[in-house]
Amino acid sequence: MLEKLDFISDKYRELSGKISDPEIIADNTTWTKLVKEHADLEPIVHKYEEYKQTSAELRDAREMLKDDLDKEFEEMVKAEVSALSRKKERLEEELKFLLIPKDPNDEKNVLMEIRAGTGGEEAALFAGDLFRMYNRYAERHGWKTEIMSSNPTDIGGFKEVVFMIEGKGAYSRLKYESGVHRVQRVPTTESGGRIHTSASTVAVLPEAEDVDIHINPNDLRVDVFRSSGHGGQSVNTTDSAVRITHLPTGMVVTCQDEKSQLKNKEKAMKVLRARLLEAEMERQNAEIAQSRKSQVGSGDRSERIRTYNFPQGRITDHRIGLTVYQLESFLDGDLDEMIDALITNDQAEKLKNTDM
Repeated sequence: MLEKLDFISDKYRELSGKISDPEIIADNTTWTKLVKEHADLEPIVHKYEEYKQTSAELRDAREMLKDDLDKEFEEMVKAEVSALSRKKERLEEELKFLLIPKDPNDEKNVLMEIRAGTGGEEAALFAGDLFRMYNRYAERHGWKTEIMSSNPTDIGGFKEVVFMIEGKGAYSRLKYESGVHRVQRVPTTESGGRIHTSASTVAVLPEAEDVDIHINPNDLRVDVFRSSGHGGQSVNTTDSAVRITHLPTGMVVTCQDEKSQLKNKEKAMKVLRARLLEAEMERQNAEIAQSRKSQVGSGDRSERIRTYNFPQGRITDHRIGLTVYQLESFLDGDLDEMIDALITNDQAEKLKNTDM
């Protein structure tokens, strides 16, 4: 750990020289990249300098205790040793957090996909509830939401809805929402008052840029057709709907929400890029996967991650065993308490692999 911190300090000093070099400053792209890297390292370097200074002061104080001191002065030095020991421990913990590898996708926009699972119409209604919940959460953070494609039902739910959330750090907070969300409640169509259980799946993908995923146009088959609404009614008399098939993977994306064929194609390409990036991330993660008890952040959609129990007014996240009893406000987008707990748990898991 200390060797790693020494390496980071050396790298920081090297970057300090480079970003002051007139030749590098003249190359704006390179200079901007180096400045960002320098800024990312700065908090770690400053904290490490404080840690080294505290460690040196602690060593000096302990050396003083080896001398023959009068009682009053000895007590003062002992108190200083105790305070410096506590400070050193605190700085060690702070350094460990700073050294936790950052997810390179954390600052990206998010593509979310919600699909009704088991439970028929009730599952579709719940998918609609989840969509509105994330919409309101985005509004609370000042983020922008845009539907990419949707398959609504006649009674206000969704068989499937795909939407983009644009905002700084959106992925860093919403990535923990991937998985199976289960609901327990009495459906409006239930005359006997029985509680039904149904589920919807949520997938959270970081938006992929062209630099993240290169798609060969020759690998795409693009089909156009007329959009249709509920019951097959024609919404559009032109071939504006777009279906894109990625031939190497067989991945298919359809968008028909816009009246413009060009806009539907742009949206479909965004969805395709994000899904291909997710597939590549899963492949890389599988190669370097370590066994972890926690499923936080894994995006494993085969796992039931959360239950929304309406009769008891509670939400339980099964990954961390946290239950909150504000169901109404939670569905109104008040998710921060739950997401903060998931982030804290994720960091604690990662800290176990960081030794000082």
